[in-house]
Amino acid sequence: MFNITEKKLLASNIKLIKVYAPLISKKNKPGQFVVLRIDESGERIPLTIVDSDPKEGLITLIFQEAGKTTAKLGQLKEGDVIHDILGPLGNPSEIKTYGQVVIIGGGVGTAVAYPEAKALKTVGNRVITIIGARNKDLLILEDEMKTLSDEFYITTDDGSKGHHGFVTDVLKKLIEEKRKIDLVVAIGPTVMMRAIAGITRPYNIKTLVSLNPIMIDGTGMCGGCRVTVGNSTKFVCVDGPEFDGHLVDFDQLLTRQRIYLDDEIKALKLYEKDIGEKRGCQA
Repeated sequence: MFNITEKKLLASNIKLIKVYAPLISKKNKPGQFVVLRIDESGERIPLTIVDSDPKEGLITLIFQEAGKTTAKLGQLKEGDVIHDILGPLGNPSEIKTYGQVVIIGGGVGTAVAYPEAKALKTVGNRVITIIGARNKDLLILEDEMKTLSDEFYITTDDGSKGHHGFVTDVLKKLIEEKRKIDLVVAIGPTVMMRAIAGITRPYNIKTLVSLNPIMIDGTGMCGGCRVTVGNSTKFVCVDGPEFDGHLVDFDQLLTRQRIYLDDEIKALKLYEKDIGEKRGCQA
């Protein structure tokens, strides 16, 4: 059993939890993730390890309540337990000195970008960070990302904070200014990563993206997370989660991500109805 030692609300429907997982905390490296199951009959979901504290045996997870399982996870309190957590999984990010690196985090993807940005800064890279969200209330880890950045930009779709527009606008501006960019790391919604890869491709700027497809076992056995990269089939859980953004078949990935969308919506509505009825009975 894995105890939740701390819980915070970061933004609307975006929560942070710290979980006691001593073995995972000792082995975790930037870019890796865990697959967890809330209870014995629960669905298995992947979450990136945002941070780890080997001394205290803790890992930090950040998630957005987007479906039944994440909504259920969001209902857990400090002191509650998660039935099982498997990890660390996936290949660690390649952390080395590139030169000037642009880190782009979209929405909850900023949580995934944070450990990589931190590690890349530690080994001597100059880090330019761009984070974006639909509005200012959905921005997360602003202070943390700003602290480790040499340059820091915020964008919001509605203009409520920072640049009124998208993260791609700032990236385009940096490129148009002929800024030397040795690496772009983009993590967020698939459509955002696709757009960024499309911008950097003509300039041959190395671009890495972290993919988050449907995933079940996390060990390469089920094949649920398969994607096409450079005309080859890859399994994100064991071959990724990071890939060359210029080689990813994003259209196929988007199609596969939507396969169970209707079922996910139905499951969430039934769960919310069940929770509402239980609360009504307790009132």
